Amino acid sequence: MNVFSAQSHRTQLILAAVSASLLTSGLFTAYNAYSRRERRRGLDRDILRSIADQNEGSKQHSRPKDDELLDEQMIRIGANGHDEGLTREQLARCYAFFGDEGMARVREKSVVVVGCGGVGSWVAVMLVRSGVSKIRLVDFDYVTLSSLNRHATAVLADVGTPKVGCIERTLKQISRCVEVDSRLEVWRKEDGGRLLEGADWVIDAIDNITTKVDLLKYCHEHHIKVFSSMGASAKTDPTRIQISDISYTMYDPLARSVRRRLRLQGVSSGIPVVYSTEVPGDVKLLPLPEEEFQKGAVKELGVFDDFRVRILPVLGSLPSLFGLHIATYILCEMAGKPILNPLPIKNRKKLYERLLRDLLHRESKFTGEPINKLPIDEDDVALIFEDLHLGRSVVPPHAVPAHPTLLRWDPTKPLTLENCVVFESTEAEKHVRECLMPRTEEAHPRKTPGAVWGDEVQAVVERHAGDVAKYRTWVGL
Repeated sequence: MNVFSAQSHRTQLILAAVSASLLTSGLFTAYNAYSRRERRRGLDRDILRSIADQNEGSKQHSRPKDDELLDEQMIRIGANGHDEGLTREQLARCYAFFGDEGMARVREKSVVVVGCGGVGSWVAVMLVRSGVSKIRLVDFDYVTLSSLNRHATAVLADVGTPKVGCIERTLKQISRCVEVDSRLEVWRKEDGGRLLEGADWVIDAIDNITTKVDLLKYCHEHHIKVFSSMGASAKTDPTRIQISDISYTMYDPLARSVRRRLRLQGVSSGIPVVYSTEVPGDVKLLPLPEEEFQKGAVKELGVFDDFRVRILPVLGSLPSLFGLHIATYILCEMAGKPILNPLPIKNRKKLYERLLRDLLHRESKFTGEPINKLPIDEDDVALIFEDLHLGRSVVPPHAVPAHPTLLRWDPTKPLTLENCVVFESTEAEKHVRECLMPRTEEAHPRKTPGAVWGDEVQAVVERHAGDVAKYRTWVGL
């Protein structure tokens, strides 16, 4: 009887211990579930409050200072209180991709976006969505109705307000712990260090060529990592968008102009860029009213030097894709998983080198003097061969030449982009013999290119000259 009593007593103790353990576990699980629900309710309240504030702001652009201070306090409390769990849940997919160490690096980095239009706004939004918590926005411009086709955050209520302001509002609605420093300013090289202070990465999304070159040179000289956006205007093909070093860009008129100016200042490589290899379509600058021309030279009508007063058409999706390319590249680099050796769409550098070398040799024979450097370079060779002639001979039926050759077209004019054409090697020999070689005998005078090749070819050359004039207009060459 005593044995059974002892066993019964032990059984009761075991059952009591198991019951207590289950009760404790249940209470702990219930507490966690309750805490999670409360955090979600708090987040829901903050989101609803943010939506209400936005609706109120659409009715009146200014809000009482007390409300602004309250919002700032709520953001600080959320970031420093129980927000880390929700932040990690919000960034769960990024953590899965980059890991804890990678995301720790992303979240501690500071980024400066210079230029907050169609490209810069998308960069800022995607960086913050992916965990970047310190971002400075630099732009002097205001939202216009025409901004709405490409801007990442601007809405109708933002028209007439600073671009940096509407981006800041959206970024704080995306992340409760982001630090946004908005600067309604123009970046100038004279005090450029002030706006770039503390930057781990600088994003160049500037439209103005002179300012763009100044910013890139400044960052290169001061060893600040910088990524530059080239021209998205007048482009439509998303499959032609490419990331590469500035020294390897091809076909892009803006990239060509920026690269040349950087070279003159001693910067030839080391700057990653996003650009498009697509040749701009048949688009034109938007027209100006006649009264604007009466005010003086068109180039003097802009607010700042080199800013276009007439604007190229833009398909809104292309600037956004440029911005997404930039954000992806920088996030991978910050997380310690960089995109190494971006795949080039084409690699015809050796062909351009050979065409330029042969052209130099033929020009030396034409002038009768040794020439060390031509007025055109490899970038111009790419423009002539790829953009203008589409890799084909100027002579009908415009076949793809097995041995392409570049030659001066009109011997009476200097060698320029407009006066250089593509031939098959046999056609080139004929052109040299009939049009370029000096003729001493009166019976065999030098012929004009039009007389040798006909009006159709002459018309092609003149059309190409018109295309070159468009390029010069677009990029200020």
